[in-house]
Amino acid sequence: MRDFFISYNKADKPWAEWIDRELRAAGCTTVIQANDFGPGCNFILEMQKATEEAERTIAVLSPAYLGALYTQPEWAAAFAKDPTGEKRLFVPIRVAPCQLKGMLANVVYMDLVGLDEAAAREALLDCLLPSRQPGKVKGAFPGAAGTKAPRFPGALPPIWNVPHRRNPNFTGREEELAELSKTLAKGGTAALTQAITGLGGVGKTQLAIEYVYRHVSDYGLIWWVGAEVPAKRAADFAALAAPLDLREKDSANQPEIVGAVRRELGRRTRWLLVFDDAGAPEDLADYLPQGTAGHVVVTSRNPAWASLGKPLPVKTLPRPESVQFLLKRSGDEDGQAADALAEALGDLPLALEHAAAYVEQKGCTLAHYLDLYEKQGKELRRRANAPAGYTATVATTWEISLGEAEKASPAAAELLNLCAFLAPDGIPLDILREQAAKLPKRLAQALREPLKLDEALAALRRYSLVEVAGDALSIHRLVQTVARDRLGTKEWRAFAAAAIEAINSAFPLDSDDVRNWPQCSRLLAHALASASHAEAENLAPASTGRLLNQAGMYLLGRAAFPEAKAAFGRALPIFEAALGKDHPNVATLVNNLGRVLQDMGDLAGAKRHFERALAIDEAAFGPNHPSVATDINNLGSVHRDMGDLEGAKRHFERALPILEAALNNSPRFRLDIRKS
Repeated sequence: MRDFFISYNKADKPWAEWIDRELRAAGCTTVIQANDFGPGCNFILEMQKATEEAERTIAVLSPAYLGALYTQPEWAAAFAKDPTGEKRLFVPIRVAPCQLKGMLANVVYMDLVGLDEAAAREALLDCLLPSRQPGKVKGAFPGAAGTKAPRFPGALPPIWNVPHRRNPNFTGREEELAELSKTLAKGGTAALTQAITGLGGVGKTQLAIEYVYRHVSDYGLIWWVGAEVPAKRAADFAALAAPLDLREKDSANQPEIVGAVRRELGRRTRWLLVFDDAGAPEDLADYLPQGTAGHVVVTSRNPAWASLGKPLPVKTLPRPESVQFLLKRSGDEDGQAADALAEALGDLPLALEHAAAYVEQKGCTLAHYLDLYEKQGKELRRRANAPAGYTATVATTWEISLGEAEKASPAAAELLNLCAFLAPDGIPLDILREQAAKLPKRLAQALREPLKLDEALAALRRYSLVEVAGDALSIHRLVQTVARDRLGTKEWRAFAAAAIEAINSAFPLDSDDVRNWPQCSRLLAHALASASHAEAENLAPASTGRLLNQAGMYLLGRAAFPEAKAAFGRALPIFEAALGKDHPNVATLVNNLGRVLQDMGDLAGAKRHFERALAIDEAAFGPNHPSVATDINNLGSVHRDMGDLEGAKRHFERALPILEAALNNSPRFRLDIRKS
């Protein structure tokens, strides 16, 4: 029989090995996968044998352990041998913050989280070997002088300059961290570069920081380089010469120091370089060591890193993780408000941190912040300070990127400004090309010339301001917000008007015709978004009202009745204000509202609307116009639905001769009842 079987997940191997060494140094016998499971063995059988032959089982608890598949039978078997815990055959040891659930929730665990090496050793041995004489047993501590054993898990390497503390509120990103670890682990004897790319504020730097702290025991040297500005990049990298004790460390020639550091890393192993906020692969050409067993992690808004390493695109947080972060970070328990706020902020980590920090500082609720954001969002963004762990706010992060993109391509700035007044996803470049005549001159020219358009898109993609998929763009809603915030009143109105005119011109006339539905579907979100901005400033009322009506007709045809009603309801006051309440186009919208109310079962409301439409059309065209016949027919249909068959018969009989006369007078007249 062995004294202890140490059950762990591979992510916690440093902890398991440290516990193993301490117990062996104290005279105990152990079973641990790292030492006792040889090549070619049956992993499952060895695990079963270990649980049976070891007197006690230690479970190294962490989120990775609790979420793993193969660790569950290991602790379950030990738990079954001593379900009451009386014999203390099952000993959980927590090495990372995690929440125990199910059967484990009631088991008292030993906690090593946050302890230094001396305290951790004493706690471990006091728990597992309570009868020992304190201070008499002391194993070789990991990383101690004269030993090759790894450092105590979590202890910093001898050469270290990471300027960021670990974020205690870091949430999610397990898939990205696993992919990052997996890719770097494949490096073999070559320096491997992994580029973490994505939009400013999406959490690239936070992801790199979390990777560093999770893998701190894997490296003997971890060095952080601020890579955005050339001077800082060179200075940070050259500063590594001092802890490496290089001959060139005091040289006045900085390129000489950079070269010396690069050569020295080429002779070393187990190092990690982090280049934070790098611009492009060519910016790091003089810094990346070659032919070494080290790792390089790059964070960048530029997605084009395939020439140096595998890009790892970082997206916004999944909604459950956004909600979890807001609740955890703020201490609020209002899940509904957290969900609504995450939606408003587009699940962007930096924006979520802004919100949670505000709630914490002001002692308010998430619901209160959401209300402020909806009413005074621009002022909130203007007043915001960079949260702890970040160097900039959402606005300043993107202000720099937007400015750089504009320098590279003036058309890029105009394209982004236009996209700021559309829906964030699926912005159709082909439609914009077709409607170029309605857009600002510089943007129109770029849309007509493929090379200029490619230059504009490249400038935006370099800073991850947009994503391009085929012939469509996507943009984060907060990028849209910041882009709009940058515009003066005149520019704001110009781009908002251009967006509504372009989408209105592209939206099909017969939007209730099933043959036009694919085009309507592509443009619907952009129609509603552009109309919202135009409504806010009373821009292009004719185009705005027409576009909302056509969107409503499409939605009505798809039986999306509440959405259709909303679209018609938005269009009606626009037409009333622009044309007067008795204009025939107003009657069209009133009639359409009556139709959707009838389909929704509000027959009294439908009847009122049809009666109003009839009064307007009779006054405008006289009693024998086809539009009047349509209104009368619609009134007949609602009387029928209300059970008033006599009233329905009377209206249908009145409409029939008007339509017969119209057909006789114009053979090309199309009979299409209930059509506006």
